[in-house]
Amino acid sequence: MYIADLHIHSKYSRATSKDMTPEILAKYAKEKGVSLLGTGDAIHPKYLEELKEKLKPTSRYGIYEYDGVDFILSGEISNIYSQDGKLRKIHTVLLYPDFESVKAVQKKLAPYGSIFADGRPIFGLSLKKTIELVREVSDEIMIIPAHIWTPWFSLFGSNSGFDSIEECCGELSDEIIALETGLSSDPPMNWRLSALDKYTLVSNSDAHSPSRIGREANVFAHPVDFNELREILKNEDSTRFLFTIEFFPEEGKYHYDGHRNCKVSLHPRESIKLHNVCPVCGRPLTVGVLHRVEDLADRPEGFRPPGKIGYKNLVPLDEIIADALEVGKESKRVRAEYENMVKHLGPELEILLQIPYEDMEGRVNEKIIEGIRMVREGKVKVVPGYDGVYGKIEIFPKQETKQMSLF
Repeated sequence: MYIADLHIHSKYSRATSKDMTPEILAKYAKEKGVSLLGTGDAIHPKYLEELKEKLKPTSRYGIYEYDGVDFILSGEISNIYSQDGKLRKIHTVLLYPDFESVKAVQKKLAPYGSIFADGRPIFGLSLKKTIELVREVSDEIMIIPAHIWTPWFSLFGSNSGFDSIEECCGELSDEIIALETGLSSDPPMNWRLSALDKYTLVSNSDAHSPSRIGREANVFAHPVDFNELREILKNEDSTRFLFTIEFFPEEGKYHYDGHRNCKVSLHPRESIKLHNVCPVCGRPLTVGVLHRVEDLADRPEGFRPPGKIGYKNLVPLDEIIADALEVGKESKRVRAEYENMVKHLGPELEILLQIPYEDMEGRVNEKIIEGIRMVREGKVKVVPGYDGVYGKIEIFPKQETKQMSLF
């Protein structure tokens, strides 16, 4: 397996760990089993200089290396602008083939916002205009709308997005090479929209701290270079792109509708009955991903278009260990058990996906093995997230569930 997590952030982004540096990211990537990691925030001038100093080119075009881990130049940008009488807020991931193209995009976008202010800079121009400017630099740069269903900052967001890609990007819609599902949606939810059939779906962690890389990712059959990755995504090649790693979408922090301050969480059916008004405070609810998919879907649940890339829902290993041992996820006991498993069995994602149970026996607590089995078989209970609150996973029915940390 060659596992790629293409969307993360660096220490130069707001609300991000100071440990998001190439050195620490490479360490965690090995622990997680992530083979190819997006640098994140490549457009930030200080980070770009740091990357130029630390990353070394490989024999594969557009792929760099640090301490045995592959990196690809990447970064998320934020477009905030008005269109058709509505304020739009859209996040987009760009993947660059080389440092020269990053510098050129910096120069193109700098007049529209500060590239120094944040690792994820804000630009006051439309996504369509951004695509035009990026294409003036290079036809190779990959354009991927990020977490496309998130209410506040996404292409289909209920509060600031559009009802179609064409409404947003017009004749440049075909310049988009893939769509990122985000933590609150998974491929089956996206398959309900026939308009998305021509786009490959990818999943990434959007990590703000090293421990969160790989929580969603993409699994390829073998190492790729920049051009091969672009070709795979453009053609949705299932012989080389094997599957995506997904949260259970209910775990995402915008799956259901709700109000965080009022502690109100509602399935879309309930929200519709209430005319999308909070029953506690009387204000409009934050409409979540599931509701938004229902609004735009033209297919029933369970429909799968032919030729689409598969997926697997996982729960992070430290959460499984914590549930099995009935302790907090941040406890020393969980960390010790995690390190023991990684040392003797292999990286986290290999443990979760493919290490045989018999190889774990005698080395791992039996209840942890049972937890891994239940996750692989999808036998978990999830309390859906809403309005910025992550969902809660319940692996063992009699155990009190644990609230996930923000990142």
